[in-house]
Amino acid sequence: MKADHSLDCMGLYCPMPIVRTAEQMKEMKPGEILEVVADDKGIKLDMPAWAQATGNEFLGIEEKSGEIKVYVKKTHE
Repeated sequence: MKADHSLDCMGLYCPMPIVRTAEQMKEMKPGEILEVVADDKGIKLDMPAWAQATGNEFLGIEEKSGEIKVYVKKTHE
């Protein structure tokens, strides 16, 4: 999936990937896509819940060799 921004959260554990995602989303425009790269398996449950709670769109997960990529689209200011 092609993303407009990428956020490296490797080595960070809950809640830091979500905290960093929230900070990055503030800098983005509606319609832009953020790729979050993490190795904390908790992000697979936390990110869809965060996206739903904040009204942003969760686009999916890719996982390969312990690296988890999650994609979120900013839907509003």
